[in-house]
Amino acid sequence: MGVDPGLRITGWGVIEVNSNKLSGIACGIIKTNKNDSLSCRLNVIYENLLNYINLYKPIECAIEETFVNKNPISALKLGHARAAAMLSIAQAGLEVSEYAPNKVKKAVVGVGHADKNQIKSMIKLLLNGIKVNSNDEADALAVAICHAHHRNSF
Repeated sequence: MGVDPGLRITGWGVIEVNSNKLSGIACGIIKTNKNDSLSCRLNVIYENLLNYINLYKPIECAIEETFVNKNPISALKLGHARAAAMLSIAQAGLEVSEYAPNKVKKAVVGVGHADKNQIKSMIKLLLNGIKVNSNDEADALAVAICHAHHRNSF
């Protein structure tokens, strides 16, 4: 399972690896209400992601590392969302692997500075048949694929 954390939208995606074949199982997003308190929004991420983990029963989970940009407040909010997601994963008894955004892009597209459209296009090619509606879902699936590459699973 791959997770693309965000306070507003958290993407998640589940893949299966058999020999050298990747298959997309499911993906989706968890949206929080910007008018809710921070603690309420984090709880929404935590509870929903834990529900998806319990539903799909992944054996490994990976999450994208925090990208620190020029806005420290945005980075801090992203850090909170990552913590909620990581807690869900840990609560399910799974280890969390972390990957830098450029490493994820390189694993999926072949270059570390790929744009969102390139990632989404490659996800659709690599995981034929899975319906990917948003960049957040594509990013989460990309994290899962990066983890599969890193673990030499296929």
